[in-house]
Amino acid sequence: MNAHTPAPAAILWDMDGTLIDSEPYWIAAETALAERFGVTWTHEDGLSLVGRPLVDSGRILQERGVALDVEEIIASMVATVADRVRAHVPWQADARLLLERVVAAGIPCALVTMSYTRLADAFLAQVPDAFAVVVTGDEVERGKPDPESYLTAAARLGVDPTRCVAIEDSPAGIGSALASGAHTIGVRRLVPVEPRPGLSRVRSLENVTVETLGEIAAGRRLDDLGLDDLGFDDLGPDGQGSAGV
Repeated sequence: MNAHTPAPAAILWDMDGTLIDSEPYWIAAETALAERFGVTWTHEDGLSLVGRPLVDSGRILQERGVALDVEEIIASMVATVADRVRAHVPWQADARLLLERVVAAGIPCALVTMSYTRLADAFLAQVPDAFAVVVTGDEVERGKPDPESYLTAAARLGVDPTRCVAIEDSPAGIGSALASGAHTIGVRRLVPVEPRPGLSRVRSLENVTVETLGEIAAGRRLDDLGLDDLGFDDLGPDGQGSAGV
């Protein structure tokens, strides 16, 4: 980082969709479970659950006709997806590159996921030293879009969430991160990233650098999804802009 742009206090990472391309695993697990009970489950049904707490997924599948307790539905899906991730971590290449850059720069990282501990552990086995803090969906009372998970991560790191940058890909996750006060990047994956006040939006993390994260933590907003809104705006206290990624 340069003298004018200090590093963020921490980077707070979503997992499913953002760091790893596991959403197809989830949709496949939901579809297989629905078919077991003769329930129709479409790709669009799966997309509607992206980023939401697993309890929501379990309840919706149950309401659609999967004749199991919600906890049984969740356990079945978590086991299926964890086994697949353990066999092969489907990295998002751009996120892996940025994670490596952030870790090399010595910036603390937290994993903030609505997936349960069993699945998070399958992923963390591949990157055992990357995350100082892990917050999973089975240890919070209120899942995304409630800010509890992000506030918990910042508290465990001992940092002010407003000095952190969160990286998300889903509407629920973006809402959670913004509500916590974290400067938030929404990366376009399976679902659209709609504009929101204060939200940075990118097509890919490939060209996002540690310096970019510092700019965003300083209050600048990056948008390379809008047709008429490219690069940084919302200038920081020094009044200086910066080129976009």
